[in-house]
Amino acid sequence: MAFSVGASTRVSLKQLVQEVAERTRNTGHYAGLVELELRDKNPFRWEEAMTKLIASAVTAREVAVHIAASPLTRSLGETCFALFTADGDAVALSTGIIVHVHTMSEDIKQMIEAGYEEFPGIREGDIYSNNDPALGNVHTTDIHTLIPIFYQGELVGWAGGVTHQVDIGGVTPGHDIVAATSRYEDGLYMTNEKIGEQGKLLPHYLLRSRQGVRTPLYYDLDEKARIAGAEMIKRAVIQFIDEYGLDFYLRLSREVIEFSRRNFLARVKERLIPGRFRATAFVDTPFSKEAWQPQAQRDTLHHLPLEVVVKADGTLRLDFEGNSGYGPWAWNTALASVLGALWVVLSQMLGYSEVVNEGYNLALETYRPPRTWLNNNEVYDLSRQTPWYLTIPIYTGLYRSLQRGFLSRGYVEEGASGYGMTADPTQGGMVLSGTTGEPKGVYAPITTFEISAVGMGANATRDGIDHGYAMWNPESDMGDVEEWERLQMGLRYLSRRIKPNSAGYGRRRGGAGFETMGLFYGVAGAQAFSLNQGMVFTNAGNCGGYPAFASYTLHVRKTDIEQLWRNHQPYPQGDDPDSPEVNKLPSAEVTRLPYGTYYPRPFDQGDLIYMKYNGGPGYGDPLERPIELCERDLNDGIYTERIMESVYGIIASRDLHGGFVVDRKKSEVKRAEIRRTRRERSVDFAEFYHRERNRVLNGELTPVVRAMYAELADVGPGWWEEYRAVWQLPEKFTL
Repeated sequence: MAFSVGASTRVSLKQLVQEVAERTRNTGHYAGLVELELRDKNPFRWEEAMTKLIASAVTAREVAVHIAASPLTRSLGETCFALFTADGDAVALSTGIIVHVHTMSEDIKQMIEAGYEEFPGIREGDIYSNNDPALGNVHTTDIHTLIPIFYQGELVGWAGGVTHQVDIGGVTPGHDIVAATSRYEDGLYMTNEKIGEQGKLLPHYLLRSRQGVRTPLYYDLDEKARIAGAEMIKRAVIQFIDEYGLDFYLRLSREVIEFSRRNFLARVKERLIPGRFRATAFVDTPFSKEAWQPQAQRDTLHHLPLEVVVKADGTLRLDFEGNSGYGPWAWNTALASVLGALWVVLSQMLGYSEVVNEGYNLALETYRPPRTWLNNNEVYDLSRQTPWYLTIPIYTGLYRSLQRGFLSRGYVEEGASGYGMTADPTQGGMVLSGTTGEPKGVYAPITTFEISAVGMGANATRDGIDHGYAMWNPESDMGDVEEWERLQMGLRYLSRRIKPNSAGYGRRRGGAGFETMGLFYGVAGAQAFSLNQGMVFTNAGNCGGYPAFASYTLHVRKTDIEQLWRNHQPYPQGDDPDSPEVNKLPSAEVTRLPYGTYYPRPFDQGDLIYMKYNGGPGYGDPLERPIELCERDLNDGIYTERIMESVYGIIASRDLHGGFVVDRKKSEVKRAEIRRTRRERSVDFAEFYHRERNRVLNGELTPVVRAMYAELADVGPGWWEEYRAVWQLPEKFTL
């Protein structure tokens, strides 16, 4: 086994991992590469060669998506491919869900640490798979496929691919399961397992995977897509070595990583200032009335603070002290998903246009306190099926912190105040009745993934992107309605349109979300569930900007909607709580819940399920929004008249053509009135502090808030000490 910067001494993979780490530690440069010799000698050849490696991963993805059958992979691009060194460091990656570049790296390193090289051995033609977050993944629904790359008998690297599954065989149908409370409800697990030899999948694995999920067709074709993409990278690397030579390839793959590390440090120094930035997010788990498992029947408020320390040398330290503990829900996670999500955020906010690979992680330090939702590998039986439920909200704080850093440097046009929570992925399954042309008795999944196109946050110079962003996939796409209906036979779309009032308020508004009304039609029976934050705001906006709307649940049963069709009468296509469209169904049973995360519920023919997708947070005081932009927002359906008047201070009326026209004079008077009301309601900080401190001392907190603080005193002692100091609480104070 040749060491990758020298290509002369054969060592074991364990020795290689140790030697790279030691050289990195001793020199401060990845693998001891103080000089980038190949790049310095011939930068044009270096760039050409590097681009070929990146192109191998990009090409693999572009081809593989056409092998898959699932719209999640084929249409939305919920996949990614990457090239790794022999010891598991990411060299080059494709576009797509690049969160998984580091998670697959963890897979490889874990296999090396576990002694796979010695037994059962790593051979040409082997195929490995992992979806265990404790070993290196985000959640079980993302399946990794890895193959070793050999050149003339020597292991020179790995190629890997990942796809997001339609169903993973969990306790309920779906891909982001709500009802899992332990590992034993998460579904199919592959734990860095050898699933193939000689380039073929092992028969027992094929049998187990096909019988382990509810949608084996989609699983099989996604598997073929991953193998095909990885094989394309492998062949491209062999061709590359034939052209450039083995020594050149091994050295280049290391230099590219060191180059990425240096680029990241330079970008941090250029865009940020040294200092400490802090932000917090909250998430609700409203399970006291939802969970069927006794251990999960409680409401929980999750505390998700994040401290970012920007150092003068360009490194970043992220401190997660004060985060809530783990528990009987699917939101627990491990190191790989925390770093993977961090990676995908930084590649968009700081590292865009640069080489993105393992070099980023070398410029980062993290502290994850033990016994929290993001550091619990020692607790084997936890469910880690849907960690995005907490991982997505916590990094809204990173967006806000980075934007403040950009502003401090004078880059007012950079960054965003956050992003919409990519949530409300309605999931479940149904059995078709055969009355609408589909085969009777056939199972069809419910796996909406329109969540990959929510609103983005605003900044000082622009509004947020409307229904066009996902923090975990820079290539956001909501997919075609026809694709979703083809997959989800029995769940018909009555609409897809902008959801009014979903954009966070601000001088620059957040991006708007959107809504769809789903109809169960042609089904003998169905069950569905979803997850979204409804009792809290997951994002807070920046510089006076407001968060986007909090979610809720709307189901309508016994609609008799066919009668409306026969009479050519309008039917519900969305929801405005001020003027509910479901009132067009006077005899229907309407269920409204103030939260967005609920366990599976039964649905029948003709029932409606309302799906809404979040907007992004705003930036700045909404009273400072230019009047012409407010008028445009009204005419575009971004906000209703009520919100425009009460929040933005805008008075408008309709013209002869039905369009909105703002009355500038009345609006200026209204804005002055709102500012006056603000001043009258405001209190001196000393008064506010005294009032809130007494509330804490007297225990005047709601049960979920009290429970949150009590837990933090246990799992976040450093945070708790600071909390006590800020509020001047007694040393032995408890809640």
